[in-house]
Amino acid sequence: MPAVSPESQASEALPSRRRRTPRGGRHRGDESFLLPPGSPTLVLAVPGHARQAGAEVGAELARLVEIEHTGQPAYVGHLDGAEAPLHGVLAGLRQEQDELAAVVVPLTTGPDPALDRAVHAAVAAAPVRAVAAEPLGPHPLIAEALHDRLADAGLARADRIRLMTMVTAASGFIVATPGDATAVRQAEVTSVLLASRLAAPVFTASLNDEASVKAAAEQLRMAGAASIAVAPHVIGTEPEAALIPPAAASVGAAHSAPLGAHPALARLAALRYVEALSSALAG
Repeated sequence: MPAVSPESQASEALPSRRRRTPRGGRHRGDESFLLPPGSPTLVLAVPGHARQAGAEVGAELARLVEIEHTGQPAYVGHLDGAEAPLHGVLAGLRQEQDELAAVVVPLTTGPDPALDRAVHAAVAAAPVRAVAAEPLGPHPLIAEALHDRLADAGLARADRIRLMTMVTAASGFIVATPGDATAVRQAEVTSVLLASRLAAPVFTASLNDEASVKAAAEQLRMAGAASIAVAPHVIGTEPEAALIPPAAASVGAAHSAPLGAHPALARLAALRYVEALSSALAG
């Protein structure tokens, strides 16, 4: 039997890229990943518990990841509560010898110290071998998803090329993110990308700090923005999602919906899975 090189083994273990059938719309031509049999399970780590508002978003994204990208079931593990907890989902997975059983992808738009600690603790305590992936953002696809949600709400032009006139479109935007000043700095990457897409000023603020939102609104007005819209930098599973309406109201702004089960997030979850799997195999 001919010898098989380590490079060949690694190549066989990695997902292969496939091109989906072209379709219309903003996401035409996306690549997806086809997982070979026996690949580690992709598990989405969802903040909060399974019965909170917005919890269904995790299940919807898991379904999109399977259908659009991997071809294999993705699972959801919640970080709080007794229903479908992350540690229970990991404990229920099968492992062949010392093979990697799971890649856990945090369902968050950016680094979150508390969530990161919870994910790594669950991975470390799992009875099967698992690794934690990076959070979904920052990434240009997050800015694309924010743009889409603003357009869905009539607060931004859906097509920046044709520059359609919309009387409800805002002239300045606040990317409102959960967390402290560190989270705001990390989300500024997304704000810059969104500003480029919208050709309009965008500032970043903390959903947890009303003064931060008001300061961003004041900066926008000083920059000449006559109307302001808040773009929630949240997926919808975070507890901070409840802060969106009062934050927008505090500055007299409209707001778009949370990102929810946006196709770009499913794409990012698959991408983070592949990156973590590649790193684990290389190590």
